[in-house]
Amino acid sequence: MRYNEPTMNKINKVLLSVVIVLILAIAGFIGWKWFFASDSMSAVYLKTGDLYFGKIVRFPSYGLKEVYLLQVNQQNQENPLSVQRFKNIFWGPEDFIKINPDEIVWTSDLRDDSQLAQLIAANPDLVAPQGQEPVTEGTSTVEQ
Repeated sequence: MRYNEPTMNKINKVLLSVVIVLILAIAGFIGWKWFFASDSMSAVYLKTGDLYFGKIVRFPSYGLKEVYLLQVNQQNQENPLSVQRFKNIFWGPEDFIKINPDEIVWTSDLRDDSQLAQLIAANPDLVAPQGQEPVTEGTSTVEQ
């Protein structure tokens, strides 16, 4: 039995095309995860003086997801700084902030062993442990 050479060439071209498409799809997925999505927490300091923490997102628009914000409480000299989960603010925003990249002064990744990263990992919503009263709902203080 003899194989028809033009048919084999056509099958080889189709198989080659499928392999190339699969390789490009895998490379695209890895590139997407590497460039557009961040699994580490970052600090973002804006020109307004606001400091936010979260996971940087670059697509479809630049911003932060899983957002926390640093608040300064000048009346509380014992714990002047607190960190609050953005989605727990009384007006109920989504857990994403779009940020104009031109307004960013600096960004920095948080180390996994930092106090804030450990606090967020242990208690993502920053809710006070049972039996303790929170300072403010959804707020947790950070030691200096």
